[in-house]
Amino acid sequence: MDQDIKQRLLLPPRVAANGPHRRGKSAAPGGVGVGGGGGGGGGGGMAIDVHGLKKRGGGRRSWVRVDAATGASEAVEVAKPALMRRLDLPARDLRLLDPLFVYPSAILGRERAVVCNLERIRCIITADEALVLRDQDAEGAVRMYVDELQRRLVDRADDLPFEFIALEVALEAACSFLDAQAVELEAEAYPLLDELTAKISTLDLERARRLKSKLVALTRRVQKVRDEIEQLMDDDGDMAEMYLTEKKMRMEASLLDQQGLQGIGNNVFGSSFSAQVSLSAPVSPASSPPASWRLEKQFSFARSRHDSFKSSESSQYNIEELEMLLEAYFVVIDYTLNKLTSLKEYIDDTEDFINIQLDNVRNQLIQFELLLTTATFVVAIFGVVSGVFGMNFEQMDVLKVPHAFEWTLIITGVSGAVIFACLLWYFKKRRFFPL
Repeated sequence: MDQDIKQRLLLPPRVAANGPHRRGKSAAPGGVGVGGGGGGGGGGGMAIDVHGLKKRGGGRRSWVRVDAATGASEAVEVAKPALMRRLDLPARDLRLLDPLFVYPSAILGRERAVVCNLERIRCIITADEALVLRDQDAEGAVRMYVDELQRRLVDRADDLPFEFIALEVALEAACSFLDAQAVELEAEAYPLLDELTAKISTLDLERARRLKSKLVALTRRVQKVRDEIEQLMDDDGDMAEMYLTEKKMRMEASLLDQQGLQGIGNNVFGSSFSAQVSLSAPVSPASSPPASWRLEKQFSFARSRHDSFKSSESSQYNIEELEMLLEAYFVVIDYTLNKLTSLKEYIDDTEDFINIQLDNVRNQLIQFELLLTTATFVVAIFGVVSGVFGMNFEQMDVLKVPHAFEWTLIITGVSGAVIFACLLWYFKKRRFFPL
């Protein structure tokens, strides 16, 4: 009895568990239903194209492959999982290159590749090839990058590794593109700002607002590229990680050494075994190992020390070489950032000048309003006297005096003028406005 009660409480009914799954399967061809009712099978909800999302997110991408040895280029289509397995890259690195998402510029050095996302150039650089992502919005930039990389590989005069050449071309393309946008923005902004200082208009102010928005966005992009280069220059480990050709050569040399040592070990083991078989005299277990084995061990130890010293010296030299390469483009991108900073300061100065002009106009309006208020006060005094004499009183001795009304107007006018002059002198003394 107790066992049956526990089973009914712990285990859900089988019909209730299978019902929603049947409805979900039946609604799958038309899309996934997102709604409040569980029994409607998605009919009243919003249809989501899951297959389209999967195709856009994880399908094959079109790349341009440039071979490091020959410089030949070809169009290939590679899926993201294949790239991850082939180059040992995490998914977040490939997500940086996805054109469906907007990511800032980044340069990532990995064990077997360098991932670059520099403005319109999205590429993966290895010791043997460069894979450039093709994008419809940046097809011209990709073509120019591939052509320039092929030209550099054909006309190569120094011993610069392939990954450094590809990285240099990508940095040059990004810096040139950002500098061209900065020059275009300057050519549009400076005449507009000069026109605003001469005459303020609503249309010019709206254009200046749009230009400032473009300037802020461009400055953020330039600053990001500059920060990436500076971060690489500050970290020697990241720069050493980016030297892929040397790591490949070390790996090949270590494999050859292992194969050679295995061959020597097999030969020594075979000769010692044959010698033991041929000798009839017993060998003491405390005897020393053969001289050939000790000599080989010492030679292997000395060779490993020599290789490690040579590789560390080569790494230091190559780090300095990469650092000089990054410094050159750091100066270029810093110059572009300085131009944008100067333009922003010019815009701020223009805004301050416009605010000063508006404040000056506002002060002039306040001065005019003060003068008008003062004149209104004087005229009000004159109007009070005129109103008193305008009343129809029968017994007024002043009206019987000859020329009394004329003298009253003269005295009232002179008094008003004196009061107005006194008020102006008071305003001038208190520096309400210069007169």
